[in-house]
Amino acid sequence: MSVQYFNLSVIRGLLMFHPITIPAESKMLFNVVKLKPQYTIEDVEMLLGEMCNVVKNTYGDSDGGFIAGQAFKFAGFVSEQGSFDSEKASEEHIAIVTYWKTFEQHEKSHSDEAFNNKFTQLAEYCDNTYEIGYELLWQGEPEG
Repeated sequence: MSVQYFNLSVIRGLLMFHPITIPAESKMLFNVVKLKPQYTIEDVEMLLGEMCNVVKNTYGDSDGGFIAGQAFKFAGFVSEQGSFDSEKASEEHIAIVTYWKTFEQHEKSHSDEAFNNKFTQLAEYCDNTYEIGYELLWQGEPEG
């Protein structure tokens, strides 16, 4: 029997990074997570992934309302062309973007015990976190 070795970054890419389709009638929730100065993204990466998996695996069916999600690390660049006050520096943070059929379904997901256990653990690493909701006004792709 031969031993199989896997490239973790390739496996991660196959499992985590694929295109998503967002229906126009969806609700988008934008969550900003600001870590305490003594912590880094690497300190919370696994916990964040577990929390997102609870949502995806529990609420990702037709009844749960979860459509898709994305997590971003602030990269430090600010657009001078797209900002009114580009001199105002942003603090390092994580942005979690989730898309739902309804806001009510999103809120129900946060009452889930497994999710709350992970979120409570994440809160220990945070200075601040807030989540605000949006309704889609426009979306498009280049015609080609």
